Amino acid sequence: MKRICTYGLGGILASALLPSTVLADECASVRFAEVGWTDITATTALASEVLEALGYETRIDTVSVPIAYAGMRNNDFDVFLGNWMPSMASISDPYVERGDVERLAVNLEGAKYTLAVPQYVYDAGVTSVNDLAEHAERFEQRLHGIEAGNDGNELIEQMIDDNAYGLGDWQVVDSSEAGMLSELTTRIPNQEWMVFLGWEPHPMNTNFDMAYLSGADDYFGPDLGGATVHTNTRAGFVEQCPNIGTLLSNMTFTLEMENQLMGEIMDDGEDPRAAANAYLKDHDDVLQAWLEGVTTKAGEPALPAVRAAL
Repeated sequence: MKRICTYGLGGILASALLPSTVLADECASVRFAEVGWTDITATTALASEVLEALGYETRIDTVSVPIAYAGMRNNDFDVFLGNWMPSMASISDPYVERGDVERLAVNLEGAKYTLAVPQYVYDAGVTSVNDLAEHAERFEQRLHGIEAGNDGNELIEQMIDDNAYGLGDWQVVDSSEAGMLSELTTRIPNQEWMVFLGWEPHPMNTNFDMAYLSGADDYFGPDLGGATVHTNTRAGFVEQCPNIGTLLSNMTFTLEMENQLMGEIMDDGEDPRAAANAYLKDHDDVLQAWLEGVTTKAGEPALPAVRAAL
């Protein structure tokens, strides 16, 4: 269902050595970093549909979070729509503070990201991260994460290194979004215990009877890992390509929008671009808001051009 491409650091660093003629007309093509999470797959598909309707080309590479930021620093990626804050601060803040990456706009509010358990585990009394150590054997002393190097796994590893909540002897299980959810799907019918990274927006919140654990504010932030998601661009991109910058600044998403698209992609097997195209056809009000002050690549009115292209 998802595009999983690998993109090594060597390829990213090599781009810095390209002659200026190869990098001419940088605004003609918009290069997205995407990290294999279905929410970012969906939002990147939406952005790509609009940009191509405006006359731009787009490229999407699926990479790890650290590679996404290294790529923006090295001028290999232009845009990343998945800067979850505050959980991603340890990875993203150094790039922002050095001026390598710009945190352009908040594109989603009301998200959350923290540890979760199946509802039957919560009902058995595990309602906080402080309850985990008492039941270490039932959890096999494992905290199930997603891909290695992402911010959530790093926060879990920090908890283990700090022996926070008595978890010093536990281990994080590196997997992927799909792998983690497959493990959860296998365990739930037998009511086996499991603690895992959970977040919203995501279809897991309706596909599984699950609950979020309190008490991890020092690592995931307050309000059960309450989060905002930011659009990031490489330094100088908005100045070079102000029309695209206006679009990206205008592009905000909602939990309802993302949950719908993610469900179509994950549960119904829809191609992300096809799901994005259908959504935009049905939500002209969204297009009107996103295209305020935007033109096509050729400088013509954006809204009629995008409507026609869709």
